[in-house]
Amino acid sequence: MNENDLDAASRPSSSPALGGSSAAPVPAPSAAQAASAPPPRLHLLALNPTDSVTEGFLPAAARLGLAVTLLTDQPEAHERAYGNGRQDHAFPALGIVPCDVRDFAEVISRIAADGRPDAVFTNSDHLQTQAALAAEYFGLPGKDWRAALRTKNKAELRRALAAASPDATATAPADPASSADLVWSADPVWSTELATGQEPATLAGLDAPYPCVVKPREGVASEDVVLVADADELVRRCVEIRARRPGAALVVEEFLDGELRTLETLGDGRTLHVLGGFRTELSPPPHFIEERLHLLPAPPPQPHTDQVLAQLRALGVGFGVCHTEYVVQGDRARLIEVNYRAIGDQCDLVLAELLGIPLFEYILRTHLGEPLPDDLGARTDGRVRMEYVLADRAGRLASAPPASVTERGGVRLDYRPLRGVGEEHPLHRTNRDFLGVLRATGTDQGRIDAAVAQFLAAHRWEIV
Repeated sequence: MNENDLDAASRPSSSPALGGSSAAPVPAPSAAQAASAPPPRLHLLALNPTDSVTEGFLPAAARLGLAVTLLTDQPEAHERAYGNGRQDHAFPALGIVPCDVRDFAEVISRIAADGRPDAVFTNSDHLQTQAALAAEYFGLPGKDWRAALRTKNKAELRRALAAASPDATATAPADPASSADLVWSADPVWSTELATGQEPATLAGLDAPYPCVVKPREGVASEDVVLVADADELVRRCVEIRARRPGAALVVEEFLDGELRTLETLGDGRTLHVLGGFRTELSPPPHFIEERLHLLPAPPPQPHTDQVLAQLRALGVGFGVCHTEYVVQGDRARLIEVNYRAIGDQCDLVLAELLGIPLFEYILRTHLGEPLPDDLGARTDGRVRMEYVLADRAGRLASAPPASVTERGGVRLDYRPLRGVGEEHPLHRTNRDFLGVLRATGTDQGRIDAAVAQFLAAHRWEIV
């Protein structure tokens, strides 16, 4: 499940950066204190249930001995996802509390009513600013709320990068793990904003570098992201998007053509680790749907990685986990967007498996005030291909393969359905069109690709 899948809540689970804050390590309690003190309490903000939380963060919280209060505006969906109060070895002591989690003042009020928290965390794209403000209010480690807002608001992200000086990181503490100070020459992307209340017709005379891209300012998962060829199509597309999202602010920006990559990072305000990166293949324009991802071999490619890290520092990003998308144009790395949370669509689960580290625990530990080790001890020989089976039309899913896990020739194939047989859906042109995800892992990319091709050829997904 992913956060943009509005139907996911109705089915069971498929199985600071420089501007941020840091804190001293949490002291270990004495034996007597440990016996009498209640477990540390994590307040987790969420919208609909997601695989990242269900399979990643909640089990990690259990392993860390945390009690969890889950604040959500969809309590019934979470109760269904966790077996109506499920308690077992894989889940922590869990309380589900109804809350308008998009309202930071309401979040702070509900947390305060529950007693002083030990950590406030969210993996939601939509709730990073609220969680950061709540953490700051209670004096807890967390992301800089300004950086969280700056990255979520795509217009503000473009303004911030355009305003950054050529050596935006020159006065910032360098990452001790980096072999050289990061230097980034400002390379702004052309962008303009259609604000709430502005009519699309005002864009008719826009001097834009066509073709260009229009997208919701705070959108996710390529929802309503489209390539437009000229001014007439730009206005028409904006009108269409506004019909689905009344009054929504939109961003129009330069189309960045080139290979799409991601950079996955984890920081504690002192050290910023590069976890890895993916090469992403998209559907043909005018839409931008992720069809497959390949893990990039370590070490991460240069000079692009250092350029991305420098731009993240300019934005104030570096506490906790972050998923950044960028396009390679020659020796330049040009940012598409910064998602101040873990990569989704099960890529985070696979990344933790391939790296061989307690990734989700590390993420939660940073929000508990614990420093990250200077060396995470991650493996570098793992390879993965994430293959997403997409619906190509609206209709009812008449047949599809069941969930399966097989291992042959050093390749492990883990297929998980994301839509049940018999379900009927419109065509969204986003990741809500995913019918299933195939996770292929091993150490030999050629064998992985061959195994994926064989799996896809042997199975059918029929929509009627």
